[in-house]
Amino acid sequence: MKLSKKVLRNGLRVITVPMKDNPTVTVLVLVEAGSKYEEKRVNGISHFLEHMCFKGTIKRPKAIDISKELDALGSEYNAFTAQEYTGYYAKAEARHFRQIFDVVTDIYLNSTFPEKEMEKEKGVIIEEINMYQDLPNRHVQDLAMKLLYGDQPAGWNIAGEKENIRKMKRLDFLAYKGMHYLPEATVIVAAGQVSEKEVLDEIKKVFGEVPRGQKVDKRKVAERQTRPGILSEYKKTDQTHFVLAARSHKLSSQRSPSLAVLAGVLGGGMSSRLFQKLREEMGVGYYVRAHNDPYTDHGVFQVSAGVTNQRLLEVIGVILEECKRMAAELISPEELEKVKEYLIGTMKLSLESSDSIASFYGLSELLQKKLQTIDERSAEIRAVTREDLRVVSQEIFKNRKLNLALVGPIKKDNDLKKIFVI
Repeated sequence: MKLSKKVLRNGLRVITVPMKDNPTVTVLVLVEAGSKYEEKRVNGISHFLEHMCFKGTIKRPKAIDISKELDALGSEYNAFTAQEYTGYYAKAEARHFRQIFDVVTDIYLNSTFPEKEMEKEKGVIIEEINMYQDLPNRHVQDLAMKLLYGDQPAGWNIAGEKENIRKMKRLDFLAYKGMHYLPEATVIVAAGQVSEKEVLDEIKKVFGEVPRGQKVDKRKVAERQTRPGILSEYKKTDQTHFVLAARSHKLSSQRSPSLAVLAGVLGGGMSSRLFQKLREEMGVGYYVRAHNDPYTDHGVFQVSAGVTNQRLLEVIGVILEECKRMAAELISPEELEKVKEYLIGTMKLSLESSDSIASFYGLSELLQKKLQTIDERSAEIRAVTREDLRVVSQEIFKNRKLNLALVGPIKKDNDLKKIFVI
């Protein structure tokens, strides 16, 4: 796999990842526009705009014109919005490269935001928000970010508030797109059975004359925490879903590989410490996960689970004890090696398709301003030592850095407050 990167005069970055034995091709457009780039008044506009880009373009005036064309190619296509980026993609048989490229770039460049469609889509967005609020294991993630970051973009809901959605106007979309959907803030990836020449030929036809703009940057995250925090939301459920979160490090930090391995030790796979403890030994829940979520200017390490209501305090106590153990003891060489192989192996398995490869390299370039290869990522993981894990555990598992978000039949937080000693 010989990937290439080209930068046009207007700042647009183009990545080609030829995969000659793969029968498909994916075209992915990523742009630095997500909820962290928003103002409070229009919180949710990044996600709403993503929806509206499928509602018609100059060349394809109606939503059905877009979906019908892509469906006729047997294509998979979608879009997604996060805190720091928005993405649009289509994947199809390699012979359809030029056609899916034309559709995806048309959506990105030439969406018209028809007002009639916008008013209808407001109802769709509000129902999407309702859907997430009805899923406690999903909603608790939003609560965790609100608890950690409060009333700043990092703490806002990516989908926005319902009242904001109802008030948005077409001019809001045009203004926001003009500030953020710019070539110097955009990465285009083509991965699969396609050559660099084919990609650049199409890119130059469409993007060669697109001018630079004046990109508006996101607000820097303010980290403020001096004591542990708890945020709970009452919901009559048979389980309590919770996130135990700690402030960690940003994406470019040298600690990032250690934090990835730490997450693997605690909650990566069925042989991980917390899976074995909570599910196999205690039988208190179906899932438990741990992962580090690094952003460009901050990071969050979290353990999440859904457990039987009656044993909630016991479970959280067990998790905290395991965190304390990580900070106090060196893990065995055998366990460390097992976790490294698990992380590298599952990463490679997840990157067998053209769309996953496109996302891997596209996000590396967009967020880190460099292309990190799979081998380089693997080498970082392999370089983590037992002492690295203990040091990073001592850094993040401190009482004042801990946060607990919960959704379930919780009537008071008094008992929960007693458990934060580590």
